[in-house]
Order: sequence, then structure tokens, then C-alpha cells
Amino acid sequence: QVQLVESGGGLVQIGGSLRLSCLASDPLASTYTKGWFRQAPGKEREFVAGVGWSGELTHYADFVEGRFTISRDNAKNTVDLQMNSLKPEDTAVYSCAAGRASSTSTYYTRPWQYNYWGQGTQVTVSS
Repeated sequence: QVQLVESGGGLVQIGGSLRLSCLASDPLASTYTKGWFRQAPGKEREFVAGVGWSGELTHYADFVEGRFTISRDNAKNTVDLQMNSLKPEDTAVYSCAAGRASSTSTYYTRPWQYNYWGQGTQVTVSS
């Protein structure tokens, strides 16, 4: 069982930045594809960004518009999400996820494709 623990959420003003980090408990997770999702009150969970286990291939939701960057450090077993130019609509609980990958370039965009989830960290962007 892989445990994922997020950190780095908080309150930030419009246009500000936050860096989220997710630490996996099992070194085997370094071979899993990783992703970040978010869920705002009253809305469904949505994909934010994903990265293959090699770290070379990344994919972002359209709403990111170049503002976020996902990265991973397999030696540290972490995956980060750098978020810049934050908007009020980015307010949500952000969760990281890990999934068994079929190849080094695999990334997933659907929640059901992931095997493990963190508890989430709150990001609030104030106007």
C-alpha cells in the first residue's frame, strides 16, 4: 500500500504562487505515473497535470494555460506542482495520485486510472 502525503497548500492572493509537493511512502512509487487533481466545493474532481514515471512526458488540463508545472524527483519519491498566476477559480483541494504505468511515457487523466491517492491540501486564492 502506497501512502501519499501532500504539503504546500495555503492562502494566496490573486496572481500569487504556490508549490505543492507530494511524498510517497514506498520507493516502488518512483516507477508509477503521477498526477495532480483538484476538487472545488460542489464540483467533481478534475485532472490538473500528469507526468510519466521517467519525468520526461507531462500533460496539463486546458485551464492550466501554462501557469502550472509538474515535476518529479524519483530519488526523493516526490512529485511537485508549481502554480503561478493563481486565480480565484483555482481554489480547491488538490490531491496527488499514483498509478501503475504500462510504460515510462504513460500518463493518466482519469481518476479511476490511479491506484493511490493522498488526502489533499487546500489551496485558496483570495480576491
